[in-house]
Amino acid sequence: MEDLRVLIADDDEGMRSVMRKIVSRVEGFVLAGQAADGETALALTEKLKPNVVFLDVEMPGMSGVECARAIEDMDPSIIIIFATAHENYRGDAFEVYAFDYLMKPFKVERVIQTLERARDRLMLRGMRPLEPPVSRPRVADGRLMLRHRDGVTFLDLKDILLVQREDRATVLYTLNDGRYVTSDSLSEMEERLHSDAFFRCHKSYIINLNHIRDITPYGRWTYVVRLEGTRQDALITHEKYEELERMFR
Repeated sequence: MEDLRVLIADDDEGMRSVMRKIVSRVEGFVLAGQAADGETALALTEKLKPNVVFLDVEMPGMSGVECARAIEDMDPSIIIIFATAHENYRGDAFEVYAFDYLMKPFKVERVIQTLERARDRLMLRGMRPLEPPVSRPRVADGRLMLRHRDGVTFLDLKDILLVQREDRATVLYTLNDGRYVTSDSLSEMEERLHSDAFFRCHKSYIINLNHIRDITPYGRWTYVVRLEGTRQDALITHEKYEELERMFR
């Protein structure tokens, strides 16, 4: 497996130096880039496509929380770790499903443990999945008319596996490796997918419940859903996982 790419964003050069040294000590990671403000961090994330991003909360211009929200809209699979001296932003970190929230000054071993956990989560294929909810058939009849820049495509609802935010657009994945991009927001798409087979499991994902293969722990508040018929994964929050369990009882 290739080394996992890490981006560090902090307006304190001394702290960036500390974080660089820590990253170099953990096997399986490589420094992809660094930034002193949120705008630069966001631009580098789009360019370098890191697996893990360390974010300070208070930076010039765009804050770390604002940057995290933009990153999540760009690629919600990126692991976001806040490293800050400000305890009062912890609630905001929960809202963007941050993997961890490190309080400065922190011990080096604490950061290493977080990186090791992140590495384990990014190697999910080798982890034992949770037992998925007991499946029962759900209705997915009808067709969806999807408008895009090349015209209009009609999709069978039963063939839609996953809808997600990706590169600031909404993307639908279907059986037989179909991929369709639309300018509709995820909330607009959720309203159009009126069938009870579709479930908004995360603010960046909608899944077809008929195609769940397994569910695996991801972070402190999030799980990964793997779906049959596609290599794409989805995230599901702890609250939504509990809701899913209730739906299948």
